[in-house]
Amino acid sequence: MDKNIVMDLELFSTAPGNWYPKNPGLDQTIQSDVSGENPDEGIIAHLQWSAAEAHAASTTGVHAAVTDNGAAQEVTTSITDPPCPRNITATAGGTAGDIKAIQVIIEGTDFNDETITETLPVFTVDTGGSVTGSKAFKTVTKITIPAHDGTGATTAIGYGDKLGLPYLLSHNTCIFSFLNNVLEGTAATVAASASAISSNTIDLNSALNGTVVDAYFVV
Repeated sequence: MDKNIVMDLELFSTAPGNWYPKNPGLDQTIQSDVSGENPDEGIIAHLQWSAAEAHAASTTGVHAAVTDNGAAQEVTTSITDPPCPRNITATAGGTAGDIKAIQVIIEGTDFNDETITETLPVFTVDTGGSVTGSKAFKTVTKITIPAHDGTGATTAIGYGDKLGLPYLLSHNTCIFSFLNNVLEGTAATVAASASAISSNTIDLNSALNGTVVDAYFVV
């Protein structure tokens, strides 16, 4: 994500008669039309992801398909990090009858460069397809793939459409989101966490397609 986060701050005159609605005598609060009621001040943050960062989701974007060898495999090489903090996917393929209901484990770092781990959802036995993680990974350092039921199964690791947010949110404060400068008609899905930065993500209603993404949050 573009590290130049734009803060759109309200402007006000320093003349005493023009302080409304901002009260410079109260920290992080603004005046209301009711005496003694001073709501917390909110600032609108404009977050922008470049076309390269908002690349279309890829089932092999982190690691190409790994062929089962009858044992659990720990992969630490030939890993490509997501283009920005994004959620991770795993895709089972190959011989359907060899696919087992396993769960891939992803290790890496979050937006704040802190170590995180996620166990992805379970594969459907004997069925090819993808499972989707919820945490936003800035880097991936290790992939653990348990053994399938046969060596005809493969497991590929990619990234999805959930973009990591640089804020710890108590709840969804997104006002608008845009894809390629077009307002999304359906609100984005926002995951919020006041304690884990990796659990704060935005998922636009439209699939990412390698065009710029903008989102506006009250923070």
